[in-house]
Amino acid sequence: QVQLVESGGGLVQAGGSLRLSCAASGRFLWRYGMGWFRQAPGKEREFVSAIRWTGTNTLYADSVKGRFTISRDNVKNTMYLQMSSLKPEDTAVYYCAASEDPAGAVASIRYGYWGQGTQVTVSS
Repeated sequence: QVQLVESGGGLVQAGGSLRLSCAASGRFLWRYGMGWFRQAPGKEREFVSAIRWTGTNTLYADSVKGRFTISRDNVKNTMYLQMSSLKPEDTAVYYCAASEDPAGAVASIRYGYWGQGTQVTVSS
C-alpha cells in the first residue's frame, strides 16, 4: 500500500510560481511511477506530468510544458511539481498519484494510489 499527501498549494497571482510536494509512504516506493493530475471545477481530471521511478524520464501535458518541472527524491520519498509562469487556467485541485507502472503513465486509470489533493488558485 502507498499513502500520498500533497502540500504547497495556495493563492498566487498570474505569472507567479508555486512548488507542490507529494510525500509518499509505504514499501518499495522506488518501484512506482509517479504523476500529477489536476481537476478544475466542472471539468474532468486531467494529466499534468509523470516521472519514472528513476527520475530519468518525464512526461508533460502540452499545456504545462516549459512552465512546470516534475522531480522526485527517492531518499526523501517525495515528489515535486515546480510551477512557474502560472496562468488563471492552471487553477485546479492538484493530485499526486502512484502507478505500479514504473515509467508512470498519462492515463489516470493506470494509477492505483491517490492523494487527497491540494488547491491551487491563480488570480488574474
